[in-house]
Amino acid sequence: MSTAMQVSMDNLRDNSMDKSISTSIRTTRKKLLLPMTMTAVSLLSIVILSGCGNPSPNAAEPFGGNKTANTAEAMVGASEQVQSLYKQSCLSCHGNTLEGRVGPKTNLQQVGERLSKEQISKQIASGGNGMPGFGTKLTPEEIAALTDWLATKQ
Repeated sequence: MSTAMQVSMDNLRDNSMDKSISTSIRTTRKKLLLPMTMTAVSLLSIVILSGCGNPSPNAAEPFGGNKTANTAEAMVGASEQVQSLYKQSCLSCHGNTLEGRVGPKTNLQQVGERLSKEQISKQIASGGNGMPGFGTKLTPEEIAALTDWLATKQ
């Protein structure tokens, strides 16, 4: 075999190996892309949802809530049942003084001024705008009790 032919065969073999390696890299990259994307989305979700945890009592009220209000003032007019329901289902996102913890629309200090009783009831039952619905978790009577109390917040 001539030297030129040998060099040509070596180049062909090298090109085939380069293509094989390149294909292998692309395949590996595709296989890793989905898990890496899923991991990034999961971490982002955790960071976003961590705002709905039980915050420290000294945390700032970032959404224009009454910073001098205390829990007793916020719960004025609420029966023991409503206070219990609020603590179990609402406090983590709406705060212990109704100030809202996960966005301006979560401030309930004057919700009765912004929404009618029907709108408040529908929001509690069906959710929407980032809020989960509680229609399957609370009874109609519990939703009505929360609605009546929140409607007085003006």
